[in-house]
Amino acid sequence: MTDLHFHDLRHTGNVLAAETGATLRELMDRMGQSTSRAALIYQHARAGRDQAIADSIAKRIKKSRPQDHRQSGTDLAREA
Repeated sequence: MTDLHFHDLRHTGNVLAAETGATLRELMDRMGQSTSRAALIYQHARAGRDQAIADSIAKRIKKSRPQDHRQSGTDLAREA
C-alpha cells in the first residue's frame, strides 16, 4: 500500500464524521482547526444528502397526512 498516506486516512475519517451529522464545530475540534475553512472541505459529502433528506421529509409528511381526498381549505382558496 504505497499509495496510502496519512492524509487519506484523515480525510476518510472526517468525511465519515461529517456524514454521521457532526457539526462544523465538532469537525473543527476533531481536526484541531481554529477556523472553519479546513472543516468545510469535509462537508462536501453532506451536500449530496440534501435530496435524500428532502425525500425522507416528504415521506413522513405524506405518511402523517390523512388519506382524505377532499380538498383542504387552502386548496379551495387557491382555486377561487
